[in-house]
Amino acid sequence: MTDLSDRHCKPCEGGVEPLSAADAQKWLDQLADGWSIDENGKEIRRDFEFNGFYKTMAFVNAVAWIANSQGHHPDLEVGYGHCLVRYTTHAIGGLSENDFICAARVDAL
Repeated sequence: MTDLSDRHCKPCEGGVEPLSAADAQKWLDQLADGWSIDENGKEIRRDFEFNGFYKTMAFVNAVAWIANSQGHHPDLEVGYGHCLVRYTTHAIGGLSENDFICAARVDAL
């Protein structure tokens, strides 16, 4: 099986069902520790911690590069020394494989 971080996102314009809770959990198990599925099962999230604002912003820029290269963009909450990364597939109102691919690429930074 190909590592998640080696896969590429596929365009999603809707018309497909979001992942089931069981399928989302299987994908989550392939990510690094720290990622979790929200209580509604519609997004995955992880809060990354850094030593200082500059390192946080370098991380944010790297995540932005991944987002643009994959055409799949997270919601980011940035503060001094941390960045909360949240992925969901807005077009389907829940989780898709793309969310986990991008999360794995973020883990690989």
